[in-house]
Amino acid sequence: MNILIYKIVLGITVLLFFLPKKWIYSFALLLIISMCVITSWWAGSVLFGSEMQPLAFIQLAGNSIYLEIDKLSAFFIIIINFTVLTGIFYTKGYLKPYAEKKSKTEFAIHYFNFVWLHFSMLLVSMIRDGLSFLIVWELMSISSFFLVLFESEKKETIKIGLNYLIQMHIGLVLIMSGFLLAYFQSNASLGFEGVASFFSQHQPFLVFFLFFLGFGIKAGFIPIHTWLPHAHPAAPSHVSGVMSGVMVKLGIYGIIRVALLLKTDQLLIGEIIIIISILTGVFGILNASIHRDFKKMLAYCTIENIGIIGIGIGLFLVGEGLNNIPIMIIGLSGALLHTLNHSLFKSLLFYAAGSVYQQTHTRDMENLGGLIHQMPQTASLFLIGSLAIGGLPPLNGFISEFIIYNGLIDCLRQPGLVHSTLMMVALASIALIGGLSLLTFTKTFGTVFLGNPRKKLNHTPKEVELSMRIPQYIIVAFILCIGLFPQLFFIQLLDIVIGIVPAIKHTDVIAFYPMLDLIGIVGFYATIFLLLIIVVYFLRKLLTQQKIAVRKSTWGCGYVAPAVNMQYTGKSFSKSLSKLLNFIVLERKVYHEIEITTVFPTERSYQSHYLDFFEKTFLKPITNRLLYSMNYFVFIQNGKTHFYVLYGLLFILVIFLSTLFHLI
Repeated sequence: MNILIYKIVLGITVLLFFLPKKWIYSFALLLIISMCVITSWWAGSVLFGSEMQPLAFIQLAGNSIYLEIDKLSAFFIIIINFTVLTGIFYTKGYLKPYAEKKSKTEFAIHYFNFVWLHFSMLLVSMIRDGLSFLIVWELMSISSFFLVLFESEKKETIKIGLNYLIQMHIGLVLIMSGFLLAYFQSNASLGFEGVASFFSQHQPFLVFFLFFLGFGIKAGFIPIHTWLPHAHPAAPSHVSGVMSGVMVKLGIYGIIRVALLLKTDQLLIGEIIIIISILTGVFGILNASIHRDFKKMLAYCTIENIGIIGIGIGLFLVGEGLNNIPIMIIGLSGALLHTLNHSLFKSLLFYAAGSVYQQTHTRDMENLGGLIHQMPQTASLFLIGSLAIGGLPPLNGFISEFIIYNGLIDCLRQPGLVHSTLMMVALASIALIGGLSLLTFTKTFGTVFLGNPRKKLNHTPKEVELSMRIPQYIIVAFILCIGLFPQLFFIQLLDIVIGIVPAIKHTDVIAFYPMLDLIGIVGFYATIFLLLIIVVYFLRKLLTQQKIAVRKSTWGCGYVAPAVNMQYTGKSFSKSLSKLLNFIVLERKVYHEIEITTVFPTERSYQSHYLDFFEKTFLKPITNRLLYSMNYFVFIQNGKTHFYVLYGLLFILVIFLSTLFHLI
């Protein structure tokens, strides 16, 4: 019965195009809630002990396509549903300013694609058949492509959208190649079962890394990440939150799903993944620390956190290769928990950034400042997200990174110089990532919310409406729950890991009782710390409520005429870091240096922006060469009708001659 209701919900999405404009949002909300209820019911029953039989979904090419939900699928279904729900609630207030600019059809297209993005992401996590998986993977890419193009009147948005779509199709080709290669060499089914059969009979490297590259494009591993820093800033903030919060995680889902099928060479593959993940995490946070577009900064932070999750996946495979079950459990559970944590604090940060953008109409933090006075709740929400993504207690980011740290330390004790060196480098890298993350968000929060406005805006910003704040407060509640009661979530993750890794038994969890106690202690002290903050806050409020607050200028070191442009900017905050690492953090400046002989320099301008190392060094030269080569064929499309008629006649002649001489 549930599967029938699910099909009906999907079928009536087309009604969005026929409803009055004022009903479109409500109907889309109803559709998404319906899908969340049905699929969360399925996922919940699997997570809490029931085995779910495959559900017959559709007939494709004469074969029945089934929805199969195991504990890994159920985990991702819950994350998808939660993030999409917060996104659709946030959308109502965020899109209000566009009500007069956008037509009914444009709104219908947007919500239709939002619903189908939700639907396709759910199906990706439930389908095992290869052809069907590729179809729903493509549906996910196309629906997200149209969501990125919401502001299609901007030429730059069209360019970004096409770049995104092309890279998604490259990923699709790589995934399809992995399925086909496994299918033809194993004589098994076209799907994940065929991949498992292939891995049991052949060397896994080629097929596994075809999948890793294909799924890695979606996830954002370097050097195949270049769509992400462009698409996230161009998309509306609720779309950015969903894309960063869960859509890129389906790349992680695919990598985990394939990694679970490996039968040999897990140690070497795991170490390669750890190396790629270290480079991804460090590269992501380095670029985040220097960018002044706060949505692009958040996009690079997504790349950074994908690197941390990748370290957990690599750790799981290393543990499997060493036949060390504790390392396997810690690696996979840490990766899954950080996947959940990142979906929470990254969607929160994108929603808060969207609130700032809605009120200021700029993403350039150099044009902002002092917003904490006009938007105090948004400032508090962004600060909580910043602390969480920085891995600070008592919030959730600390817990998952703490688990991965423990896994790396346990793995460090294993014999082998190369192996131990890699684990030490991974530990140092996560520490470096954490430090740079604090620098990044100190810069961003300080520049955007503290100080004085750096430029006069067209109108005075104010706090966004309640419908945009409620989803963020719900996310904060979950962030605090994981930070304060981590053992409850870790126990559930242990159950998921046991359910998806046949080699791990319930008896193996006994070895984790000391770690459960340690995580419980972390949660206890985090609770004490939070209560202490609350007590200090209310004591201060009680002691100062009778006093008159007076606002005065900050002491200016004897300078009596301070100006707004004397404040630290985002660029000046990270300038030392960017100069130190200018071989990887590439800056393009437009500025004529003052010559030594110049006594009275004239007024001059200064512009600078940062370039992505991989995009500039590798991708741009390739695309420029392709465009240059295509110019040789411009004469074919010359705009002359008689040439086009001639092309048709030539085509008919080629077909006729090929048939005559039995060439086709």
